[in-house]
Amino acid sequence: SRFETCWPALMKDSHGVIIIFNPELPSHLKEIEMWYSCFVQQQPLLDSQCLLVAHHKPGSAGDMENLSLAYPLNKLKLIHSNLEEDPEDVRMEFIKYFRTIITILNESREREEMSIIS
Repeated sequence: SRFETCWPALMKDSHGVIIIFNPELPSHLKEIEMWYSCFVQQQPLLDSQCLLVAHHKPGSAGDMENLSLAYPLNKLKLIHSNLEEDPEDVRMEFIKYFRTIITILNESREREEMSIIS
């Protein structure tokens, strides 16, 4: 990708990664493995700091239930977004995800503070 030179700057101090993809494009399913490898595993971030969003275009009769991703992507939280039908569900999932990130940040800050004290 022609933007790869920018990636280190994008990754610096990031606390979470949201990968949005079109589940109907086989090329996207290959690409998300690369994004996960570069942006999550190499940082390294926890799997809980990554959210996969399978975005279904309006009117696409995408099979939402039967999207099976291979390891290691199948360990990640996966949500389906279809803004025509259920924008509220997607919003709630994003809020849950952000809460997870905040919890992880607070825990790591507490660990740092304890290590400074001791």
